[in-house]
Amino acid sequence: MKNRKLEKLKNMTVKIILKKVLRKINKKIYYSYRKVRIKNNKITLRNSLFYDFTPNCKFLYDIGKKEHYILELNNLLANDSIIILANKICNHEFNLLGSSDKYLGKEIHWNDDFKTGFKWENKFYKDIKIVDLYNNADVKLPWELSRFQHIFTIGKAYWITNDKKYALEFKAEVEDWIEKNPVEMSVNWTCTMDVAIRAVNLICGYFFFQKSSCIDYKFWSEFNKSLYLHGRFIYINLENEGQYNTNHYLADLAGLIWLGIYFQNFSVQDNEKKNNPKDWLEFGILEFEKEMKKEVNEDGTDYEASTSYHRLVTEIFLITTGLCNKNNINFSKEYIKKLEKMCEFIMDITKSNGLSPIIGDADDGRLLVLSNYEEWNKRDFNHVLGISGEYFNRDDFRAMGNEYKEDALWIMGYYKFKNKVIHLKSKAYSNGGYYILKNKRTYCIIRCGELSCRGEGGHSHNDQLSFELNVDGEDFIIDPGTYVYTSDYKMRNMFRSTRMHSTLCIDNLEQNDFDECDLFNMREQSFGKCKLFNDTTFCGEHYGYKEKYGLLHERKINLLNDKLVIEDNIIGRKACNMVCLNFILDSGVEINEKDNGIELNKMEKRIFLEFNNKYSICDAFVSYGYGQRLHSKKIEIEINDIKNITKIIYS
Repeated sequence: MKNRKLEKLKNMTVKIILKKVLRKINKKIYYSYRKVRIKNNKITLRNSLFYDFTPNCKFLYDIGKKEHYILELNNLLANDSIIILANKICNHEFNLLGSSDKYLGKEIHWNDDFKTGFKWENKFYKDIKIVDLYNNADVKLPWELSRFQHIFTIGKAYWITNDKKYALEFKAEVEDWIEKNPVEMSVNWTCTMDVAIRAVNLICGYFFFQKSSCIDYKFWSEFNKSLYLHGRFIYINLENEGQYNTNHYLADLAGLIWLGIYFQNFSVQDNEKKNNPKDWLEFGILEFEKEMKKEVNEDGTDYEASTSYHRLVTEIFLITTGLCNKNNINFSKEYIKKLEKMCEFIMDITKSNGLSPIIGDADDGRLLVLSNYEEWNKRDFNHVLGISGEYFNRDDFRAMGNEYKEDALWIMGYYKFKNKVIHLKSKAYSNGGYYILKNKRTYCIIRCGELSCRGEGGHSHNDQLSFELNVDGEDFIIDPGTYVYTSDYKMRNMFRSTRMHSTLCIDNLEQNDFDECDLFNMREQSFGKCKLFNDTTFCGEHYGYKEKYGLLHERKINLLNDKLVIEDNIIGRKACNMVCLNFILDSGVEINEKDNGIELNKMEKRIFLEFNNKYSICDAFVSYGYGQRLHSKKIEIEINDIKNITKIIYS
């Protein structure tokens, strides 16, 4: 019987391998054919096919109630900031991915990294090398700009002022982008996720500017043709060929759903397969349900082990669900229940200063930037709660998202005021690997769980048993964030390393090994496990040093009224040279050295780290958003015994 099972398993493995090999061969043949075809014939359709097309769907914001939105924006005192940001956009001044304000010129170079000046030449999208680790260019810059997430801001300015310059800017940018980015022939077609997000934002542009007298039917024909080709591209370039799907595939599906709703009464025979928007919509809805089951744990956490990507995935699910509901498309009760749990997680990890910890990777990705374009705080996730408060009719969500009434306005059409203070309790998210200890003065979140995507580690950092500490509303010890991905692989690796997190490090080795040039892979070795959790206590361990030294790291954290007691235990044989505890301090924390420890000061708040070991204070970095790097400090405490106790006392 056992031999039969082994033989069956072996046969299944062989079949899976053969299936993958055949898929790769078929793809290679298809793309070779595609490349030759595009070289001889540009991908396009007749504009006349779209002359009479008008989307027959309900949108997120009702264009028939334009005056309602204008009045509410005025009540929210948002008009001036919207117009200032819209004028910057019309002047081609952008602040993207930590760039600070940059003037991009009279003509926007859509295929450039405007930080470094590197340009990706137009050619078949599968032949474009998007990453060169020995070149500091960042492909995320052209991708981010080409998402057109700034359209929402100039659309709002157009409604407020009725100034045609915003409509003309929208028209000019879209025409220019289409001309400079032929379908499947530029860097802006190399990532399907970005194609999908661009389509979503272009659709928003249609509903802002469709009645503008300075935009004629010829433009709208070209516009809708481009949108249609976006949908066809997404459908045949889905990012779902790995063992586990991610936020990329979810964004692809969202694009298909939005385009499927937009084109739901439109079809064209264009001699290409998978060209029916009804198929896009049906497939997208079916897969959305599946991905909610696959990508989201039972406790509501996203399985990519990143708080920032959890925010993005929640936003994609929530806003797309809102659009579906307005078009009489509903998801299962289980789906909606899990979506609500996703929002609860965002609420529970939010600190009293309104910010969330940036645990794991972060690239500041959004589906729609509904308010504060360029100015939104990348560590503030409450824009999701502003929407979900109305969607789920929950006052606790409303209270946490109180500063984002405008976001609720655009998605739900209304908002309610709720200013009461929400006192949240300690809570464990064991599936996601997050444990939150709270009392009136303290917020402490501990990371202890599997790596992203069931151990693949793509967006994970070496942060097992690391923690953040906020006391009296001020951050003292934080996760350092991410900074960048491929534009500086050394910094990428440093920010995801063990020594850059507030945990124990042995001989500068990693908890989970990774290759320095494989930036989105990390081998699961730590297997973090929580042993005890209640309102005042966390105890967990990880096995990252088991194979290397035969050691386990166990950490106990006890939350008292005015004190946090951290006990680190090294279990097993010890044959290493140096063991140290790292504490990564937030930027702006002042350090005063004392006889038996270190006093930390920030904004007139004070805590004291009490310990008896040798220590050093080192330079470090933290990142509040992608492309942003701030100077900070790190405290390294040498550990000599198998047990070490650090007390953090509040004055």
